[in-house]
Order: sequence, then C-alpha cells, then structure tokens
Amino acid sequence: MRLSELDMSARLDDATYEDGMAELLKSFQSIQQAYLRSGEHGVVVFEGWDAAGKGGAIRRMASVMDPRGFKVWPIGAPSDEEKARHYLARFWDRLPKQREIAVFDRSWYGRVLVERVEGFAVPGDWRRAYDEINAFEAMLLDSGTRIAKIFLYIDRDEQARRFEKRLRDPLKRWKLTEEDLRNRERWDDYEAAVNDMLERTDTPEAPWHVVAANQKKFARVNALSHVAARLSDGVDLSPPPPDPELEARFQREIAGK
Repeated sequence: MRLSELDMSARLDDATYEDGMAELLKSFQSIQQAYLRSGEHGVVVFEGWDAAGKGGAIRRMASVMDPRGFKVWPIGAPSDEEKARHYLARFWDRLPKQREIAVFDRSWYGRVLVERVEGFAVPGDWRRAYDEINAFEAMLLDSGTRIAKIFLYIDRDEQARRFEKRLRDPLKRWKLTEEDLRNRERWDDYEAAVNDMLERTDTPEAPWHVVAANQKKFARVNALSHVAARLSDGVDLSPPPPDPELEARFQREIAGK
C-alpha cells in the first residue's frame, strides 16, 4: 500500500461509529482480561501525519484499560543520554512485561522517517535501519509479543483545517508547533520516506495497517479494529468460570453474617 492509493473519502455515519466503537471497547476489555490471566503481552505502534488522530485513537483504547497493565509511551526527540546509545535502546526499555500492553505514540520508525528527512541520521544509518527494525520486531514476535502497527494519513487540506482548529482552540493551541508547520514544507519528502518504510518493513508477521484518516470516526474504528484483531489473534477471550473454592468460601462468608 502506497499513500497515493488510499481512498481519502472513506467515512462512517454516526450510528455505525457509535456501534462499532462500543463493540471495540468491549473487545479491548476482554483482551486485557485475557492477557492478565494468560501472561500474554502486546505492542501497538501508532505512526502517522501530524494531526492525523493518533492521540484520539489511543485515548479511546485507553479509556477502558486498567493502567496497571496498559502503558502509553509518547515518543519525542531523544535526550542527549539516549543519543549516546543505540537508537533502539530506549524502546527496549519500554517494552511490555508479561500481562502488559504497551502503546507507542510514534516509535523506532522515527529512524527512517523524521531522522531521515530532517538529516538527523546519515544515509548509511537510516538505510541500515530497515533491516535492524525488521530483526527487532522478529525478536519480539519470537518471544511471544503480539504486534500491531498503524499508520494514519491525512491530506494537506485536512491537515490545514485541523491545524487552524488547534490554533483557534485555547485548550488545543499547545499542540501546534513550529515543527508542525516546518514539516508541511517537506510533505513530499515525508511521503517518500513513508512509502519506503511501508515497502521495507511490512512483513507477513508484523504487517502495516494504513488508514485514510480524513474522517476521524472512520479512522478510529478502522485502526482500532486492526489493533484488536492483532492483539486477540490466537488468544482465548472467553471469561473463565468462577473458582469453585473461592465461590464456596464466599457463600460461607455470606451465610455466616
């Protein structure tokens, strides 16, 4: 899938969105409960255009998750200490333990996206990174980690509308930065980098799911449906029966009052 092949007119009506989101939130609760019982662990990667809706999708998912087994990692520019280590090191430190789901709001793919386009990584480094990332994800998969990778894409006009809305909203103004505007100037360079990333790191075991995100409702349901499917693949989501001993003790406690 190349970005130019997306159907940017994709839409959901309000009723379909509400029904779909309600079912998804129930699914995420079941997935987390199954992970807590079985020791499974999962990684969710959200990449995408500025203002494409990564945060909104993540917030919907997080709204029904127990934070003791669910972590969101917003990834920005590396610190000086992190720059002194291999670029994947800071992500190793944030990988989920057993019974946990970790969501990365931007990720190790920054090496072949922003670091490539802005010149923070020399060509030899970012070109080598495709194989490094594939190997990194293969190791996670071999260890039993489930991986979902989402890329949200909006067109220039829709991004401009969302930027203006942020600028006019005092509660969202902080989300619009000089860097966002500068990135628009290199739109074509970022498209080329994303298309290369999709071609080089879309694997059968850890595929990319690319979403036309001009309508937020469509994007959220589409993206989160893929996440739920990936995290639940091969996992028994049926609730366990009550523990007979625990139930018997409870009945004794109630009877003794």
